[in-house]
Amino acid sequence: AHRPGDMHDPLRGNRVREKRYAFDYAFDVGTTQAEIYSLTTRSLVDGVLEGFNATVFAYGATGAGKTYTMIGETHNPGIMVLTLQDLFQRIQDSKRAEYEFKVTFNYLEVYNENIRDLLSPESVYLDLREDPVKGMCVAGISDWEVTSAGEIMELLRRGNRHRTQEPTAANAFSSRSHAVLQVTVQRTERTPDTSTPVRVAKLSLIDLAGSERAAKTKNQGIRMIEGANINRSLLALGNCINALGDRAVGGKGAYVP
Repeated sequence: AHRPGDMHDPLRGNRVREKRYAFDYAFDVGTTQAEIYSLTTRSLVDGVLEGFNATVFAYGATGAGKTYTMIGETHNPGIMVLTLQDLFQRIQDSKRAEYEFKVTFNYLEVYNENIRDLLSPESVYLDLREDPVKGMCVAGISDWEVTSAGEIMELLRRGNRHRTQEPTAANAFSSRSHAVLQVTVQRTERTPDTSTPVRVAKLSLIDLAGSERAAKTKNQGIRMIEGANINRSLLALGNCINALGDRAVGGKGAYVP
C-alpha cells in the first residue's frame, strides 16, 4: 500500500502534492481593526507621500469579512478609513512644512466587467483607457479634491450606498462588485521655483468581491452570471500577481497581463 502523494504511487503521485504558503501575519478573531492596519498598511503611507504608488486589497471567499476589514463600521473603522486618517495626519505633520500637498480621489466599482462611478451613480458605464501622461485611467470618472479625511469619509459612505449588493445562500450581504478607492497625492515644494519637482503617487484601496462556488451559494440566473464574472476577474488578478512575482525573481521576459 502506498500513501497518497507517494511518488511511487502511479495513480496518485502526480495528483496529490504538498503545498506550502508563506504569510507575514495570521490574525485571530480577537484582533482589532487598528492592529490589522498597523501591521499591514501603515508602513505604506510614508512611501505614498514620497511619491511611491501603493495598493492594498482584501481577497478571499464570499462571506470571509473583506468589506468589514476594508470599510468597517462607524464606531470601528476599517483599513480604508484608518489609512486616510493617517495620511492626512502625516500631511499636517510639522516636519512636512516645506511641502504642499494636493489630494484627490475617485471611487468606482467593477460590476460584471463594467466600470461604474460610485460617486456619480447616474452616469453610464465608463471605459478603461491608456493615457500618454497618466498611464492607465478610467475615462470620465469624477475626481474629488479633499482637504481632510472627514471629507473622504462622507463621500465614501455616499458611494457605498450605491454599491451593488445582493443576498446569496452563502452571504446575506454579498458584494457583487469590486470596489476601488484611488487616492492621488501630489507633492510640491513650497519654495517658488519654476524647476520645482512635483511628485505624484497613487494609493489604491480595494475591496474585492468574494470568490464563489455555485454549489455553495445556490446562485441562479443573474446571480450565477455575477459569480462567474467575479471568479473570472479574480483569476485574471491572480495571473497578474504571479507574473509580477516571476519578474521580481529574475523572469525578465515574463508577460504581465
